[in-house]
Amino acid sequence: MYVYDQYDQHIIEDRVRQFRDQTRRYLAGELSGEEFRPLRLQNGLYIQRYAPMLRVAVPYGLLSSRQLRKLAEIARNYDKGYAHISTRQNVQFNWPELEDVPDILAELATVQMHAIQTSGNCIRNTTTDQFAGVARDELIDPRPWCEIIRQWSTFHPEFAFLPRKFKIAVNGAVSDRAAIEVHDIGLEAVQNAAGELGFRVSVGGGLGRTPIVGSFINEFLPWKHLLTYLDAILRVYNRYGRRDNKFKARIKILVKALTPEVFAERVEAEWAHLKDGPATLTEAEVERVSRFFIDPAYKALEDQDAALAALDAEHPGFARWRSRNVVAHKKPGYAAVTLSLKPTGVAPGDITDKQLDAVAELADRYCFGEVRNSHEQNIILADVEQSQLFTLWNELRELGLAVPNVGLLTDMICCPGGDFCSLANAKSIPIAESIQRRFDDLDYLFDIGELDLNISGCMNACGHHHVGHIGILGVDKKGAEFYQVSLGGSAGRNASLGQILGPSFAQDAMPDVIEKIIAVYVERRSEDEQFLDTFRRIGLDPFKERVYAANH
Repeated sequence: MYVYDQYDQHIIEDRVRQFRDQTRRYLAGELSGEEFRPLRLQNGLYIQRYAPMLRVAVPYGLLSSRQLRKLAEIARNYDKGYAHISTRQNVQFNWPELEDVPDILAELATVQMHAIQTSGNCIRNTTTDQFAGVARDELIDPRPWCEIIRQWSTFHPEFAFLPRKFKIAVNGAVSDRAAIEVHDIGLEAVQNAAGELGFRVSVGGGLGRTPIVGSFINEFLPWKHLLTYLDAILRVYNRYGRRDNKFKARIKILVKALTPEVFAERVEAEWAHLKDGPATLTEAEVERVSRFFIDPAYKALEDQDAALAALDAEHPGFARWRSRNVVAHKKPGYAAVTLSLKPTGVAPGDITDKQLDAVAELADRYCFGEVRNSHEQNIILADVEQSQLFTLWNELRELGLAVPNVGLLTDMICCPGGDFCSLANAKSIPIAESIQRRFDDLDYLFDIGELDLNISGCMNACGHHHVGHIGILGVDKKGAEFYQVSLGGSAGRNASLGQILGPSFAQDAMPDVIEKIIAVYVERRSEDEQFLDTFRRIGLDPFKERVYAANH
């Protein structure tokens, strides 16, 4: 993973000192709330419903065990003993005291972490595949490219005050596990007929009030032009994006208004001034960054298929866990393991200080001292020897991190909702828990199969409800909390937005509603069909008829 040099460290420490003085001045009444607001947002600090929320940057989701231990320490000393993994692979603290935030940022700086550009109208954390560098279907490791984008975008003077927040995702594999088509910019690694590396560029994707799947405006951008082309896109957005209405300020609105074709023409015209300029990437620069992402000291191992099959037969719980939470690795004898942060009764994505410390210990013993956060709000140990999987499983069971539900209905994405967020129309966490409790039968969950259920407490869509196979949106109806359901969304390749099922439902009806939707799928599916396949084949009406027929 990337390691700070002396300049990086100096910049971060300077920012901490600067924000410490800004906070002091605000608490002393020398800065108004309006004056302090852009300063705190530049340092990842929100004022939520009951307390500040601090969002800590985790570039492309990669963390060292040392950083995990520091996050655990902060959770213990400055919060309520837990942290939250966000859908941008970042870490959030929901209960810090405002006067403690400069101390927290100083602690983070000691382990090469910060909260810069995790909020505000700037380029946010660049995200990627949680299995980057180890996936068998990978064309390239996207992490060096994410790091190049991070270094380009951090403190970029032109793009510090964009019309609205801006999100970039990079995918280097055959499967799109980075959801690039619902990002402001999505980058997919491709090769041309000559075998040269480039990027397919999508622009104008995003969720929120106006969900839009992005448009591909460049089918092959040579890698050396990556930053100059990104510069051109951001310049066009900065120039033509709306600033009079924050609900119409995202780049997706501009791309739709101009049409993707016209937007692409304006990018090309702007790029003509930048192409082959100083920001053109060189092989030496890419090599410099790539050196931080070389393979760890893998052993020469053989796949342990027969031994693992024997353990599966003897321990059904292990077999279940291995089938859901363990994926194939590019190196023989290794596997990537997902630690589910979705046990029933715990807010999805939450992890305690004790668990953070324990995961750091596991990372050191099993995984070369590194972990990854996923945008599905789980944690990954990416380099586990297959011969150690059974021992690891037993340790994870003791920690409450071995729930075998990854990719299943109860492995849901869920924003903090009305329990924390001042923007939310409704609570999200109680809905998640009520559905988890209704579907607590693992046999039934496994029978249902792959299913993404995403929950957002408001139209800002932090829970990505638009691209859930089943999406749930909290809405306000005359001061009461209700929930709108959509079906058929997908964040992967050829992304799609869900279709609204119909009128919204009261909170206590939601487990029944989901149960009826699942019942239609189970009755109507054909062999080997997953939920999304069945929905696309039979359409919305059969689900609608079942759900609303019982309510009249």
